[in-house]
Parts: sequence; structure tokens; C-alpha cells
Amino acid sequence: MNLEPQLRPYPTRRTLLRTAAAAAITVPTLAACVTSGKKEAAEIKSGDKTADNPLGVKQDAPLEVVVFKGGYGDDYAIKAETQYTQRYPKAKVDHKGLQKVGEAMQPRFVAGNPPDVVDNTGAGRLDIATLVGAGQVADLAELLDAPAFDVPGKKVRETLLPGVVEDGTFAEKTVALNFTYTVWGLWYSKPFFEQKGWSYPKTWADMLALCETIKKAGVAPWTYQGKYPEYINDPLLSMAAKTGGKDLIKAVDNLEPGAWKQPGLVQAATAFAELAGKGYIMSGSEALSHTEAQAAWCQKKAAFIPCGSWLESEQKEVAPAGFDMVMGAVPANNSDNLPGTAVQAASSESFIVPSKAKNPAGGQEYLRILFSKASATDFAKANSTLPAVAGATDGLTLSSGLGSVRDAVVAAGDNTFTYRFRTWYAPLAKAVDDATGELVNKRISPADWSTRIQKAADALAKDTTVTKYTR
Repeated sequence: MNLEPQLRPYPTRRTLLRTAAAAAITVPTLAACVTSGKKEAAEIKSGDKTADNPLGVKQDAPLEVVVFKGGYGDDYAIKAETQYTQRYPKAKVDHKGLQKVGEAMQPRFVAGNPPDVVDNTGAGRLDIATLVGAGQVADLAELLDAPAFDVPGKKVRETLLPGVVEDGTFAEKTVALNFTYTVWGLWYSKPFFEQKGWSYPKTWADMLALCETIKKAGVAPWTYQGKYPEYINDPLLSMAAKTGGKDLIKAVDNLEPGAWKQPGLVQAATAFAELAGKGYIMSGSEALSHTEAQAAWCQKKAAFIPCGSWLESEQKEVAPAGFDMVMGAVPANNSDNLPGTAVQAASSESFIVPSKAKNPAGGQEYLRILFSKASATDFAKANSTLPAVAGATDGLTLSSGLGSVRDAVVAAGDNTFTYRFRTWYAPLAKAVDDATGELVNKRISPADWSTRIQKAADALAKDTTVTKYTR
């Protein structure tokens, strides 16, 4: 994917994930602005609810859909719109494919005249926590409990992968539905490793030993997208979760005192400090953008790169023939509470129905169609990306990367996990990423790393102006 520029400041598929913050457009005055003096759009009355029309869509009501046109394009969304008009031929669909969704949508939310569906994704997207606090997003409970579009006998919620509903839930209301399922891990070229006789490491001790072998072969063991340290933050936090378990994750997300000084986090920071200290990260990585680091990796200048499962799609025009990239779970450190096969996974590509949409029933019906199994399968074929709909890849011949991601999810079973502080708290997400960037560039120690982040978390916990969430 080649988006220029994005503001997260992570200009890549990373910007789409986890509505985190630093780049999201916050609208603290949103609730106050949508008041008298602004002419608000009148909601279209719903039609009758029937077995064929469970959400009560008014047959001739126009529908406006705004989609983030990033690395996945927007053909998949247009296909769902075509199905919508086949069901409701009197309805006119207004489609907008945008890259700067937040910039375009903020004035419309403030004016009380938003579209019916928004793919709130990409750099500069609207901050979901702010939208929730301002009452600007609809509760999707009725959609989730509606019959699945093409899976008889199941509700929409029953067709989604683990964690998808939770990912879009704030204060016990599900206000976003995420279309893709992202898994984070370490990527390498399977043929390159086979050619060199290297085996993917199962433990961190194995990783360090392999890195020494790789370095002696004249290849940098690791590179990362240095301008955007969240990339290398993901494997660090994955390692910490495997050591400290889900209690560690909850402590972090719930802003518990001392959470960032837990042994699992300090040990993980120490492991990555050692990786850098031994010279196992490619020289100059700190200055590289995501495209530059990933291009160097595709040129086999480095053996490993951390990334989410969008990488294969993003590199499809860059990776040489036969590169056959695959993803492995982050190797475990000592004293694990989660198995080595556990993976960090979460849904992304976030669709919302604004509470002030003119046609909210149509917006939810559109999402019922978009999240159908057939729609998700078509998306997987076109984008080498795992959709959030269960079984969407069944029977498909998968590319090396997507196949490895699917296999990682299967191997993890119930041991998938995700942190939610990114979605909930923009300042903390930035503090963590900045500190990790300093850590892997040998400018702060692991102890300084945990102290620095804990200070940011404590300040956030004491800030009464920030809405707090718990899990």
C-alpha cells in the first residue's frame, strides 16, 4: 500500500488498526457543536420489519456510504452496495471512497449531517472514544442480533471471529464493527530461510542464537519501520503478554498502579534492549519509513521484520517472485503464562453508523450485507487478508502469507489476545511508542522505559477529563 502521507504518524496499514489516537482527529467540542443553530438532517422513518427485511429498511430511502480507500481499495464495499441496490432497487446509493476520512467527516459530524455508514479508518480518522463520548455513534446491537445475511440459523454476531464484537464495544455498547482481522508477528521469507538452513525460533534464546548466525552470514537479523516505533512495540508487548498472561494485559489497559513495572514488561523490554545491544537490528533502521524498511527486507538485507498481517498485501508489488513471505508467532521468553503459539490479534477497518444518520436502518442493513460470508470470502481472495467473518477462507487456496496467518490463528486457538489502551487512550499509546523507539536505539534502559511509561499512565489515570474504560 502506498499512501502518502498519513498522520498516525504511521503511514501504513498500521494506521488503520486499533483506533488509536495520536493521529485520530479528536473533536472535543463535538457534543457542544451539535446544538440549536445547526440544521440537523431528519432521520428517515424505518420500514416494516419482516423476515426478509429484519432491520426495517425503507425501500426507497437513499443511502450514503463513506469508505476509506487505502491499501484494500474500495471495490469490496462497492460490491456490497450493488447487493444492497439489488435488494432495494428504489434506493439510490451515494458512494464516496476517501483517504482522509476524518478531515472530510469532522465538519459533517459537527453539523449533525453525517453519512449513513462511515469506514472510520486511516490516518486522521475521527477518534472513536471522542465520538462515543459525544453520543455520535449508534449502538449496533440490533444489527448484531439480526439474522446473518447468508449463514442460515445464525445471528450476525455468531458469524464473527473471537474478539470482533469486543473490539468495537465501549461502555457495554458495540458502536463499531471491524471488517478485517489482523494478527501481529514476525515475518520472514520461507525460501530464503530454507536456502540458508535457518529454522524459525520457538524461544527468545533460540532467536538470539539464530540472530548471531544470521549476522555472521552477512545479513542483518532484524529491521523495523523506524520512523514508526509502534511496529517494534508490538512484538515487545506480545512477549510481555506471554510472560505475564492476560492479567498483565488487563492491568495495563485498566491503568492499574505499577502496571508498566510488572516483571513481564520489564523482561520484554530487557530482551529488546539486548537485541539492539548485540547489533541485531539493521543499522539505520531508525530513520526508515515503513516502505523503506519493508523494501530492504524484501531485498533480503534483513531476515526478520515485525508487522501485522496486512504486510503481504502491502508488499505485493514490491516482493520479488518466489519470496513467499510467512508470519511466525513472537518467540516466548521465560516463565510463560500463555503458550508460544499465542498471538496478538484484533479486528480493524472500523465501520460505524452515526447516531444522526438519515437512514440508520439502511446503514445497518448495508453492514449486514458487507459482513456476509460471501462478501468476506471475495475480500480475502482479492486482498490476501483475513476477514473478521468466521470461515471466510474455508476452501480457498491461500497465498503463503495469508495461509501462515490463518495457521497462526488456528494454532493459537483461545490464546489470542490484544491490548486496548491504544483504542482508549491516545496519549498513552504515543508515550509507549516513543519510549520503545528510545529503548531499541539504546538511548534509555529497560528500567527507564518502564518508569517513563508508568508516569504517563499515572498522569492519565488521574486526569478526570478523560473517560476511563475497563476490561
